[in-house]
Amino acid sequence: MPVYISMLRGVNVGGHHIIKMDALRALYEAQKFTNCQTYVQSGNVVFCARASEANSHAARIQSAIADKFGFSPEVMVRTAAELREVIAKNPFAKRRGIEPAKLLVAFLARDPGAQARANLGALKIAPEEAIFAGRELYIYFPDGVGRAKLSWPTIDRTLQVPNTGRNWNTVTKLMEMAEKLESLR
Repeated sequence: MPVYISMLRGVNVGGHHIIKMDALRALYEAQKFTNCQTYVQSGNVVFCARASEANSHAARIQSAIADKFGFSPEVMVRTAAELREVIAKNPFAKRRGIEPAKLLVAFLARDPGAQARANLGALKIAPEEAIFAGRELYIYFPDGVGRAKLSWPTIDRTLQVPNTGRNWNTVTKLMEMAEKLESLR
């Protein structure tokens, strides 16, 4: 069975949309996903499922969360192969001095289109940098996210595409977990 990685947006942030990770694992298992593993409290789940469109898994997870917990977070799903590609396409990989905790990947539900990409590129965000690669937006916050000129509400308004962000440390840890599951097949 293929390995998938799902990332929920806005779960357990600021005391809102609370889901305990053991309850989240149980919800995934009730959806007939197997080998479900969570990482940190922000709604990252690595799991195995029958091969199908990742978007159908996302919709199924979102619906199950709405039914069980009463809210409907955005759910981004990538296959292990897609996450491997996200890591390979990192435009900051060869640059010295990049701190992994300050590099974020915004996982987008779909390509936002040329106009949204141009609009984001026109924003004055220095010293931050934002670079698209496929359905991902790589953002480097050299002064940290807390002091950023480029805020998540600005990203949302500009792109108008559901998304969720993960720092580079989380991205690589999720890949490590996915590869362990792949090795069990």
